[in-house]
Amino acid sequence: MQTASTNICERLCNKSIHEISLLLNIPQSIVSGVITKWKQLGTTATQPRSDRAGSAYAEAHSAQKLPTVCRVNS
Repeated sequence: MQTASTNICERLCNKSIHEISLLLNIPQSIVSGVITKWKQLGTTATQPRSDRAGSAYAEAHSAQKLPTVCRVNS
């Protein structure tokens, strides 16, 4: 019994990025990105992102404090 993934693989294996793009009716850039991700990670699942950049941004902006203005009644 063939599964859907086996059927897709048989249709798309050994085809160029251009041919896959035409068969699936999606942009070549997406096909290329998915293939690159698969080769690098062995999966196309979304990977967790590093929170380092977000933390650095938050720290930089929390360090900028507004000057305190005192009103003196005369």
